[in-house]
Amino acid sequence: MKPGTWRGAVAAIFVCAWGGNQFTPLLVMYRDVGYSALTVNVLLGAYVFGLVPGLLLSGSLSARYGRRPVAVAGVVASLAAGPLLAAGVFGVGWIAAGRLISGFGVAVAMAVGTTWVTELAARGGGPAAGARRAALWLTLGFGFGAGVAGLLAQFGPAPMVLPYFVHMLLAAAVLPAVLRTPETRAAGTGTGGRFTGLRHPRFRRVVLPMAPWIFGSAGVAYAVMPQLVSDRVGEWGLIYSTTITVATLAVGVLVQPFAKRLDRTTSARGVVVSMSVLPAGLVVSVLAAIVRSPVLALVAALALGCAYGIALVSGLLELQRLAAPDELAALTGAYYALAYLGFLLPSLLSLLSPATGYPVLLGGLVLVALSGTTVIAWHSRAHLPTAAVPDRELVAAR
Repeated sequence: MKPGTWRGAVAAIFVCAWGGNQFTPLLVMYRDVGYSALTVNVLLGAYVFGLVPGLLLSGSLSARYGRRPVAVAGVVASLAAGPLLAAGVFGVGWIAAGRLISGFGVAVAMAVGTTWVTELAARGGGPAAGARRAALWLTLGFGFGAGVAGLLAQFGPAPMVLPYFVHMLLAAAVLPAVLRTPETRAAGTGTGGRFTGLRHPRFRRVVLPMAPWIFGSAGVAYAVMPQLVSDRVGEWGLIYSTTITVATLAVGVLVQPFAKRLDRTTSARGVVVSMSVLPAGLVVSVLAAIVRSPVLALVAALALGCAYGIALVSGLLELQRLAAPDELAALTGAYYALAYLGFLLPSLLSLLSPATGYPVLLGGLVLVALSGTTVIAWHSRAHLPTAAVPDRELVAAR
C-alpha cells in the first residue's frame, strides 16, 4: 500500500471533529443573546444523543458494509448539520437538531475513522502509529473547529451563521479525498460488531472507570471554566472562551506522544498517570471557582487538557490489546460512547448549581476522580490480556 493512504481517513476524522466542537466557544455568544446557562449547556451536550447511538451502531455497520461508506456518511452528516445550526437565528430547536446530527458525524469519526486509520497504518507497516494518529487528528479537529469558529464569531460578520458556513465548505472539500481512500473491510466480509471485550475484567476495572473522564475533563475545562469567569473578562468573553478551548486541546495534542511512551503492556501506567493529573486539575478549578480568576481557570483547563490527552491515547492502546480484530470498530465505538457520557457533566453541574455552588460541586468531582484513580491503580497489573501479549506489543511500540 502506498505511503499516505491514511490521509483521507484522517481528513474525515478532522472535519467531523471540527463540526462537533465548533459550537463550544460560541456558548458565550448564545448566552449574550439571551439563552440561560442551562440551555446552552444542554445544547452543548445535545449531540451526545446523536453521538452515542452512532458510536454503538457505526462500528457494526462498518464491519458489515465497509469502513469507507460509513465514513462518507459521517462526513455528509457533519456537512448537513451546518444549515441547521446556522438556522439557529430563528430558534433554539434548529440548533438542537443540528447538534444531534453533528453528533452522528463525530461518532463515525471516532468509531469508524479510528479503526480505519489503524488498519491503514497496519497495512503500511506501521501499526504503532494508528491509534495515536487517529487521536491526534481528532484532537486537532476539535481544536481548529473551536478556534476558527470563535475567531469568526468575535471578529467576522453574521457570527451565528459564518462559522457554520466555513465548516460546510471544508466538509465538501474533504469528501473527494475520503472517497479515494482504500477500503480495509470489504462489504459482506464482516459479521457486524461484537462486544466481548466489554466483559473483560481489565476493561471493567481499568478502562471503564477512566473513560467518562476523557470528555468529562474537557467539558469542565472549556464549558464550565469560561462561564464561571465570564463577568471578569467583559466584552472579551468570546475570545477568552475560544482561547481556553484551544489551549485545552493544544495541550491534549502536545501530550499525546508522551502518553504513547507511558504505555506498557504489563501495567496501566498511562491510564493511572492521566487519572492522577485529573484530580490536580479539578483542585485548581475549585480555586478558580472560589476566586473567579480567569488566570486560574486557564491553568485548570491546561491541567485538564493534559489529563484528556493522556487518557485518550492510553485508553485506545489498552482497548486494542483487548479487542479481537472483528470487534475493534464496535469496541472502539463503545469506548467513545462511555467517554462521551462525561460531556454531559457541564449540564449536570448547571442543573445542580442552584442548590449548591460550583466550588462544592467541583470539589465533589475531585473525590469521585480520586476514587476512580484508586480502583485503576489497584488493578493496574491485573487481568492482563493472555493470548498473544508479545504480538500486541507492536500496537504500543515506543
